[in-house]
Amino acid sequence: MRGIYCQNKEEAADKILEIIPVSGSVGFSGSVTLEQLGAVTRLDARGNKVFNPYKTGLSRDESLDARRQGAAADYYLASPNAISEKGELVFFSAYGNRIAGISYARNVIIVAGINKITQDLDAAIKRAREYATPLNCKRLKGWDTPCVKDGICRKEICLFPEYKRMCCQILIIEAEVTPDRLKVILVGENLGF
Repeated sequence: MRGIYCQNKEEAADKILEIIPVSGSVGFSGSVTLEQLGAVTRLDARGNKVFNPYKTGLSRDESLDARRQGAAADYYLASPNAISEKGELVFFSAYGNRIAGISYARNVIIVAGINKITQDLDAAIKRAREYATPLNCKRLKGWDTPCVKDGICRKEICLFPEYKRMCCQILIIEAEVTPDRLKVILVGENLGF
């Protein structure tokens, strides 16, 4: 994994546009961090082919298709739920497109604010499960989970059909075998949650 440090979100967005050529197709997962950067909007505006599953007016099937296409794009953008001090990246996913894109895309750019750094892997998983997931469930509406009510994860009872669960799949990245495929941009300010 190649690490890149940017002092602020503007510098991080500029770095993303520097890395991704105009000819590169782009997939991405839903992310408050990416929204705050505005990089996806800038990539789309400059002419990159952006597979946007969140585009207004898409049917559910069209959105799922855009997620599949995005997972196979030339570049995939995402933000982790947490990063351990050792550099382990933790991602939770509901539909799997996030995990597929990160695992499969030719080039991956992960962006995170310093607020996502935790002491170790256990703390990173706890942060993802008990902090980021409840906030994402509230933000996205329609996720009826016990953690939405009080922030406490009850994975032992948070099962279908009683609950629509967001943390269905977990990806932990410890290393990358393909040189320069995965870049991690750490931003020196708080971004996302």
